[in-house]
Amino acid sequence: ILKESTLILNEEGVVSMADSTVTADNIEGELFKIERIREVLVRRESELRYMMDDIQLCKEITRLKKELQKLVSIPDKDKSNEDRHREEELLQHIHKLVETRDFLVDDVEFERLREREEDKEMADFLQTKFPTNYTKKSSTQHRTTIFRAKQTSSPTVTKTGLTLLKECCGFTCSIM
Repeated sequence: ILKESTLILNEEGVVSMADSTVTADNIEGELFKIERIREVLVRRESELRYMMDDIQLCKEITRLKKELQKLVSIPDKDKSNEDRHREEELLQHIHKLVETRDFLVDDVEFERLREREEDKEMADFLQTKFPTNYTKKSSTQHRTTIFRAKQTSSPTVTKTGLTLLKECCGFTCSIM
């Protein structure tokens, strides 16, 4: 919540823009809240980018698999050298995309572990900086926010990026 600030001249002759009722702890607390919101948004942006990459990879894998299926359905005696060559190209390309996707899944897992460690460090910091005041309030607010998000979001949005990546594009990639 932003309040309009005015320039204040205190007894020492120092000009301050702060509201006279605001303490340094209040400002520090508000700055901390803003920083946490920024971190949550950056994490969400990262998760959405992973999800978009996953969707694109799955679409491409699905497209290539359909093309490969058409070629595989041609009897061997009726296949041209060009058909055989294209089959091999498609298999190699699909394999490359699957490897890329595996890397993406590993990267998401690494990010999840890194974020968990960051959260633990932040909780430890909060416990020392604000012994009981902010930590209980913060964790309760966080759980409430997550609960509300789960109630209002569609099922695919409530899943983590990692879950979506593991599921890929459903039945179309199930043989990978």
